[in-house]
Amino acid sequence: MKTKHTPIPGPEAVIADCFGLYIVLSALSSRVQLLGFAIVQQIIDEATLLDICVAPAYQGLGFGLLLIRHLLSEAKQAQAVVMMLEVRESNTSAKGLYEKVGFSESGRRKNYYQTNNGNEDAILMDKPL
Repeated sequence: MKTKHTPIPGPEAVIADCFGLYIVLSALSSRVQLLGFAIVQQIIDEATLLDICVAPAYQGLGFGLLLIRHLLSEAKQAQAVVMMLEVRESNTSAKGLYEKVGFSESGRRKNYYQTNNGNEDAILMDKPL
């Protein structure tokens, strides 16, 4: 099942600023094509996965799994004790990926995301490192 993602809100400059403030990991092909990226913020011993993205043509090939496993390893090396994230309730493929590497639901934000049909919950997940 493919999930439709909404565009990132706000100007590109806001996203570009993240690259200077947070840990960013990207996967490039031999043709220097961006296959995916992830952005993590770490405050003291808590790491938060802010975004993870794999180009649509490369989804389902294991790049997301490689990125998340590498992020977990890097966070642990940086002495984080937990990684946290939030995901839309309807994003079953992302939830499956996170559960595959050991994340579990730790809470919910009711009606957090606006949709065309109303609102949906944000699922909070975490994984001890």
